[in-house]
Amino acid sequence: MTALQVQPRPRRRIRWRTPITMVVLIGILVSGGWWGWRSLSKSTADPNCVQQTLPNNRLVPDQVVVNVYNGGAKAGTAAETAATLEKRGFNIGKIMNEPQGKKINVLAVRGTTTKAPEVLLVAGQMSQKASVYADNRPDHTVDIVVGKGFTTVNPKGLSSVIVPTNQTVCIPAPKGTQPIPSGQNPR
Repeated sequence: MTALQVQPRPRRRIRWRTPITMVVLIGILVSGGWWGWRSLSKSTADPNCVQQTLPNNRLVPDQVVVNVYNGGAKAGTAAETAATLEKRGFNIGKIMNEPQGKKINVLAVRGTTTKAPEVLLVAGQMSQKASVYADNRPDHTVDIVVGKGFTTVNPKGLSSVIVPTNQTVCIPAPKGTQPIPSGQNPR
């Protein structure tokens, strides 16, 4: 019989892959958080609208952006209404179903304030009395929500709204024109 001999202790290899991976992932997390905070705190967004004094004290349709939503009317009513308003010179923003999901009986107009010139001009285009709501939006666009009882746009709507002298009006900022990539239709 032989005596048990003490075996040399095997050298333990240090595994560096896990700590290095953790340091890299923590670095990515910290840099992502820093970038997100910097993006939130230093916004470089373009202005939503431009304060202007109108030269003739009149707000006209081509200075107003309108979003038309279907709030319970038959399919296509919002698109027809938008097409009519576009023919009158209004700039059309969005045409879609009511984003808030509300069903409207006849007609609703939403804007910055109930007495804002752009809201009065758009409400003056309608043949039915609209419920006007203020939501303090910063971009001064106007929403029209057509409901089940909506019939048509007034054939003789307002052509302009008088703005008091020396009062500034926030006109939606023009979007920069971008070149159209080859192979795509402009609209």
